[in-house]
Amino acid sequence: MHFATRIRCRCSIALLLLAASGASVQAQEVYPNRPIRIVVPTAPGGPSDVGARLIAFELTKRWGRQVVVDIRPGAGTIIGTDLVAKAPADGYTLLMSPSTLAITPATYKKLPYDVLRDFAPITQTHYVPNLISVHPSMPAKNIRELIAFAKARPNEILYASSGHGTNPHLVIELLAHMAQIKLVHIPYKGTLPGLIETIAGRTALIATSSMQLVLPNARAGKLRILAISSAARVSSLPDIPAVAESGLAGYEAVQWTAMMAPAATPTDILTRLQKEIVAILRMNDIREKLAVDGAEIVASTPEEFNTFLRAETVKWAAVVKAAGISQE
Repeated sequence: MHFATRIRCRCSIALLLLAASGASVQAQEVYPNRPIRIVVPTAPGGPSDVGARLIAFELTKRWGRQVVVDIRPGAGTIIGTDLVAKAPADGYTLLMSPSTLAITPATYKKLPYDVLRDFAPITQTHYVPNLISVHPSMPAKNIRELIAFAKARPNEILYASSGHGTNPHLVIELLAHMAQIKLVHIPYKGTLPGLIETIAGRTALIATSSMQLVLPNARAGKLRILAISSAARVSSLPDIPAVAESGLAGYEAVQWTAMMAPAATPTDILTRLQKEIVAILRMNDIREKLAVDGAEIVASTPEEFNTFLRAETVKWAAVVKAAGISQE
């Protein structure tokens, strides 16, 4: 073979090998090419867990890659949240965060992560409003009457919550802060114990998102629902007024859930995740399954959620300071 011909042949082979190698690398880098983990930093059964499992199931079907839910509760959601903050920023470890994310910076003196710096927002998936209810012996029939009653009796009305610094605790504290009333907080270890105490009349007031517990007791006359804590009425409970309708304009205190990733996750991965998750949330059967627990779909853009998260951290910092809440 002529020398020049041999050189051209070798160059062609080299180029083919280089092209094949590049195609192989590109194929390996296609996202996702291995299992994805969605960390839920709360106990099983809550809004974050339910939403994460529905999304994980649909992503697994769409991508042909296993998407698993990893329950990591503890330390007021800090354990699971910190795990994601320190995970590789490659899109394979995600956080299904509850609204506690915006509360802990105010209630804990020191966190192992920075809420606004260490996470990349993907989308706010959904929210669950709280029902604000009283024992039937309370004369108040709505929030306006509750405020008037509390102003006439400062530090006399006891209210239950699922725990110190939890969302239901702050739902009532925000109401007290905005209405300038003084209530007495009685924390319990979970929603059910607090609800039992309110039904028994040992506490007068409670806020909770556990609609499947509240609604039957309200129908049985054991509780009186005054309002819902969302900014406006929700489609699943159209007859229950929002707190904002009773003279507290701007009041909103829901248990929201959002999907997030470690801060340095590539933009193309975040974009794909947001697109797929929003498409899943807009499926009729997903909407119906979440609505069973009173959830409302949000499906926001990363920019919208980032703006919302910053506003939430400011709002809850003011409430926590006014209520004198601190890490136990």
